Amino acid sequence: MFDINLLRNDIAATAERMQARNYVIDTVAFEALEAERKSLQIQTQELQQQRNTLSKAVGQAKAAKDDAKAQLLLAEVAAVPEKVKANELALAGVQERVNAILMMMPNLPQADVPIGKDSDENVEQRRWGTRRTFDFEVKDH
Repeated sequence: MFDINLLRNDIAATAERMQARNYVIDTVAFEALEAERKSLQIQTQELQQQRNTLSKAVGQAKAAKDDAKAQLLLAEVAAVPEKVKANELALAGVQERVNAILMMMPNLPQADVPIGKDSDENVEQRRWGTRRTFDFEVKDH
């Protein structure tokens, strides 16, 4: 699978190198998907932090024997896990779409690899051993 950090760090250079493989990256769509993923991840983390803060406040209210405030805080805490679960499901959906894009992408060619459209344009760098000879016509498999 393709390394997502190459796209996150420098999508323009990665897209340019992919053109050597005749593959076009939809950079706008990927950046929008990545922005949605970041947003959902930040919202989820903020909700988890809010849940932790409210839970701590519930403990403090119970320790102070303020049952009315504790009940109010418990009601707020009860609503947070549903929001977290919804965000986690949305985040999983976005991650699946990102992974689908990554799975379809070919490997990046090395920067020093010469670019050729077909075998006639590709340059032979070296040959190892001697070519075998046959006393019959070789069939192309």
